[in-house]
Amino acid sequence: MRLTIKTDSSRLVFFLFLLVIVGCSSENETPNDVDVLDEVVENEEEEEEEEQEETPVYADIDFSNWKVTLPIDANNNGSPDEYQPDELMNFGYQTLEPVQPFMYDDTIDSSLVFYTYPDVSTTNSSYSRTELRELINPDNARENWTLLEGGEMIGRLKVSEVSQNNQSSDDYHKVIVMQIHGIISEEDMDIHGFSSNNGPPLIKIYWKDGYVWSHKKSLIDEDTDGDDLLETSNNTWYDIKVNLGYVGFDAFDFRISATDARIEIQLNNETPYVYQDISLDKWPYENYFKAGNYLTSTDENAFSYVKYYNLTITH
Repeated sequence: MRLTIKTDSSRLVFFLFLLVIVGCSSENETPNDVDVLDEVVENEEEEEEEEQEETPVYADIDFSNWKVTLPIDANNNGSPDEYQPDELMNFGYQTLEPVQPFMYDDTIDSSLVFYTYPDVSTTNSSYSRTELRELINPDNARENWTLLEGGEMIGRLKVSEVSQNNQSSDDYHKVIVMQIHGIISEEDMDIHGFSSNNGPPLIKIYWKDGYVWSHKKSLIDEDTDGDDLLETSNNTWYDIKVNLGYVGFDAFDFRISATDARIEIQLNNETPYVYQDISLDKWPYENYFKAGNYLTSTDENAFSYVKYYNLTITH
């Protein structure tokens, strides 16, 4: 009987000893308040980094003074569809179903994509476009600027994809990515009774097989004067063409600065090319900037994609 009691007592003591050891071990493994706080801060920082990575970055373009022309006629009015600045601003273009296939964001490289193909064109052209048109007054497209008033457009862009040209010696179809376009002033419209205010493009910036070309309107006869300057036929004005350099399918920076009888254009950090001649001095039109994707082809299955990373205009 005594032996039994002694054995049970020993077992009880040994069991209590184990409980003490386990309790001490658990206390030692419990993290202190500083460790817990550090872990919380680390988790919050990781969550913030994940949120920043998920936030899309869009192209730097303010649509306050731009409208867009599309290569389609969804409203069946006989002209290419257009959307005004108030519809495009504050990412409004992202909610316009007809616009989305032709002008949309690529958040992978923070660009705005302009896509076009031959379809509906304006009355003065055979070619379709997805192109922005400057409106210095969003409420009045007839209010524009003169060379004397001047202006500057700067953009970073690239032709990311364009169809092959099987109808000529060119490898790819040509794309106009920037313009200074002429327009007959309201005053001259009233004086001459013109039915159209369309003028010729003063500057066209082409992408041709990876090279950037500038076409500038000049007088065929520099003695032309007066009302004859407003003659828009090919008998009055022709294009001077300058190859500014090779960019391929890479992004490039481009600047057009216009002042009284002088235009300066610059590709990347190259030496600017300057036009300064009597044709600019006699240029009779008002002007507006254009930028985007103007595909100069009517070939079946032709297409082009142009990306803009930023675009600004100043006057």
